[in-house]
Parts: sequence; structure tokens; C-alpha cells
Amino acid sequence: MTTVTAPGVSTTATALRRLYFARFGFAVVWAVVTFAIADELSALTATLLVIYPLVDAAAAVVDLRSSRTTTLLSVNIVVSLLAAVGLAVASTSGIPAVLRVWGAWAVVAGLVQLIVGVTRRGMGGQWPMIISGGLSVLAGGAFVAAASAEDPALTNAIGYAIPGAILFLIAAIRLRRTAKTN
Repeated sequence: MTTVTAPGVSTTATALRRLYFARFGFAVVWAVVTFAIADELSALTATLLVIYPLVDAAAAVVDLRSSRTTTLLSVNIVVSLLAAVGLAVASTSGIPAVLRVWGAWAVVAGLVQLIVGVTRRGMGGQWPMIISGGLSVLAGGAFVAAASAEDPALTNAIGYAIPGAILFLIAAIRLRRTAKTN
């Protein structure tokens, strides 16, 4: 039996699969390193916090080039770049400001990821991205709310990377069949 897919679907799936594996690896390493130094908001911690949305923007550029989807991925690039700048500025004001920026970014980036995942669900392997986008929206709201706590901590924001990493890994594994289809 021959399986027929739309032109370019297997190419896009292959590119996304590689991207998702890379995002998994980055997020795990980033979370471990950042968590180890997150007791205080130092220059190094702030730098690591800024790097995360920059990598998200770079990943959206790779995704954009491989899938030719423009509008939402372009929004994600702009939002992630603004988040990086916002985090750099917020890091001079303290943890509550960082959590507010991180949370706002997580909400918007999560909505984009959710919508892109829904539009790609026919490709396969996108349910983890849909779930990840929804969780990001919820977590973002929680980070904004946590900024008002008596003693807010960065560790929850850092821990946010781990479920996302796991869902990227699951999506990469699930895209295997689509990526092999010619």
C-alpha cells in the first residue's frame, strides 16, 4: 500500500523533527544550568533568562524557513525578541518584574504554539505541541500571578522548560512516520 501526502509534508516533518529534538536538548540543558544558579537574580541568571526567548525566536525562524508558514511564526519571532529585551530590562528591577515579563511572553508564545499546532494537526505529531501551547498559556498566567507573592522565586519559571522539553521530544518521536513518508 502506498501512502500519499501533500507535497513538502515529509520535508517539513523532517525539519520539524530535527528542530524539536534540538529544542528538547536545549531546554533540558538550559533548565539544569539555570536552576543551579537561580537562588538570586545575578547577571548570569539574567543572561540565561534572556537566552531562552532568543532561542525560541531562532527556532521560529528555522520553522518559518522549513514550513513557509508566515504570519503566526513571524508574530512569535517578534514576541520572543521583545521578551528577550523585556527580560534584560526587567532583570534590573527584580524577580517580580522578570516573572511578569516571562509570564506575558509564555502566554503569547503559548497561544501562537497552540494555534500553529492546531493548523498542523493533519501532519501528525502535533498534539504535544497543542498541549504544550495550552500549558504555556496557563503557566504564563501563573507566573504573572506569582510575581505578586511575598517572596517570588525564579525556579517555577525555570521548571516551565522541562514539560515543554518533554512535549518537544514526544512530538519529534511522533513525527517519525510523517518524516519517512515520501
